Amino acid sequence: MSSSPNLYLLIALAPLAGAILAGLFGTGFLGRPIGRRGSHVITILGVLISAIGSVIVLRDVLNGHTFDGAVYTWSLIGQTKLEIGFLIDPLSAMMMVVVTSVSLMVHIYTIGYMADDPGYQRFFAYISLFTFSMLMLVMSNNMVQLFFGWEAVGLVSYLLIGFWYTRPTAIFANMKAFLINRVGDFGFVLGIGLLFAYAGTMHYGEVFAQADTLAAQTLPGTDWMLLTVACICLFIGAMGKSAQVPLHAWLPDSMEGPTPISALIHAATMVTAGIFMVARFSPLFELSDTALSFIIVIGAIGALFLGILGIIQNDIKRVVAYSTLSQLGYMTVALGASAYSVAIFHLMTHAFFKALLFLGAGSVIIGMHHDQDIRNMGGLRKYMPITWITFLLGTLALVGTPFFSGFYSKEHIIEAAGAAHVWGATFAYYATLIGVFVTSLYSFRVYFLVFHGKERFDTSGHGHAHGHDAHGHDDHSHGHDDHGHHGGTPHESPWVVTLPLVLLAIPSVLIGAWVVDPMLFGSFFDGVIKVLPQHPAMHELHEEWHGWVAFGMHAFQTLPFWLVVAGAVISWYCYLINPKVPAAIKSSLSGVNKVLENKYFVDWINEQIIARGARCLGYGLWQRGDRGLIDGLLVNGSARVVGWVAAISRHLQSGYIYHYAFAMIIGIMALITFFVLIPQ
Repeated sequence: MSSSPNLYLLIALAPLAGAILAGLFGTGFLGRPIGRRGSHVITILGVLISAIGSVIVLRDVLNGHTFDGAVYTWSLIGQTKLEIGFLIDPLSAMMMVVVTSVSLMVHIYTIGYMADDPGYQRFFAYISLFTFSMLMLVMSNNMVQLFFGWEAVGLVSYLLIGFWYTRPTAIFANMKAFLINRVGDFGFVLGIGLLFAYAGTMHYGEVFAQADTLAAQTLPGTDWMLLTVACICLFIGAMGKSAQVPLHAWLPDSMEGPTPISALIHAATMVTAGIFMVARFSPLFELSDTALSFIIVIGAIGALFLGILGIIQNDIKRVVAYSTLSQLGYMTVALGASAYSVAIFHLMTHAFFKALLFLGAGSVIIGMHHDQDIRNMGGLRKYMPITWITFLLGTLALVGTPFFSGFYSKEHIIEAAGAAHVWGATFAYYATLIGVFVTSLYSFRVYFLVFHGKERFDTSGHGHAHGHDAHGHDDHSHGHDDHGHHGGTPHESPWVVTLPLVLLAIPSVLIGAWVVDPMLFGSFFDGVIKVLPQHPAMHELHEEWHGWVAFGMHAFQTLPFWLVVAGAVISWYCYLINPKVPAAIKSSLSGVNKVLENKYFVDWINEQIIARGARCLGYGLWQRGDRGLIDGLLVNGSARVVGWVAAISRHLQSGYIYHYAFAMIIGIMALITFFVLIPQ
């Protein structure tokens, strides 16, 4: 029995209903008939319905029941239908399960984390709306609906990052995220527009059916392949949404939002939208080697260089944020290597362990009475045992420890980069390989500084909100510290916080080994993801695959495993045994450190060159173009000309008959002179 379109509608609309009810009736917008408890019950129920429905749909899809159809015709332009429709296949069904399950954990966690925040109901309305937007994006069967979901997640992320809107740093961060995403979205719209102009349809299946025809066309007036231009434009959209270099600068700053947002936006939903979109459009990307090369190089730069920035961060959430940037780079490398299924597999495993790490970081922040500086922590293992063990499991999954979920996806990305036959693949291979060491270094640095070593926190109750960087931090002065004071002995978080940690730790450990075979080498993505024979990476991986146990055992003989060990040992030595080493390295490499402290000067370029240039250009256009040319010359100038003409002609209208008679005589004389002087 296959599921019906009604079930798909229920899955998409249940979180929307929760968001509307909590938003209108819980926040004071239409009174407050729904209180704090009512808001979280309604929104969690909506997401729970979606999660259960998504699991049912995934089971149906695995039994061979797919769906591609419209549920509502929104508009008709000529022969072109703009529809709301669903494409339910293995890719979208798997994404639905990941989005709803992680969102459900975040909703439950939020009850404890935001317990004393005055914006409690508003927060639940936003995260439920975010879930709806993401579901519309992954379930769509056409580019109009894809774009709707794409923009909706951007809008809600703007609201969430600036949730504490009284704080200037939060407002700056959400504006930064919004503007950088607009740059990417401009490319995305151009890509969709190009495909629509030449394919004449917005429907995925109909566009993909014309892929070979589109591949033979060039952009008018150039010798550029049409598909190459369209695919690069689409990928620029993905660069904004999935935070790829150079459109990545918004993501670390978005830590200004509450911690549950960090987990939702940066683990399972918004940042993975770009990865999902490229995989969905694989029939088009496969036909352009230039686009694939562009993707693999951009991904490799992010995977290595943005990970390095995580080593110098002292805010626990920012380290995890830079880790997200690095892992998104890994997924992008897999896309460029035509290993789309590996990219989606890493997207899924990463969603669980990264949500676990963000929520674990939030639990640490609660236990530390809302201090986020890892230099003020240490020895938390005995105070927060559940947070400690789950955070450790998440860290082991992130660094790619054999048999953990992240190991199976990450290892295959490195191998796919090595087997890819596109320009830039060699660079990508070495970047992802070195990135393994970098990931291990910053991950274990956080782990050791937070949970081991001597206690560096103040237990006198005087507080320790010092040592923060200039951006201001997550949860200060928002009145939702569950003890109502800073300082004091750390404590384990309440069960609504630790339960999601335990539930997310299970897939973080197990899901990789469980699904690696069907997702990468089985028939899971058959007919959904298209790979051409000239891109043999997946074929080569398949030839070397002998099951998850053999793959895990073999890892102990490979370079990536020993790079993980090296990163862990160096972190252990530098941050537990001999803490003077990092300070010595920092002083001897002050130039390098300055570059890293300034995040490769990307923010400086954005603010001082691009933003200032745009401001100067805007000021020039306003002063010279608007005020000088349009207002001054065209509008006021024409008014002045009329005034001059009126002033002169006023003297001719005196009202005296002899003046008019004199003018008539002058006129007759002028006419006679004219006719006499011109020869006949």
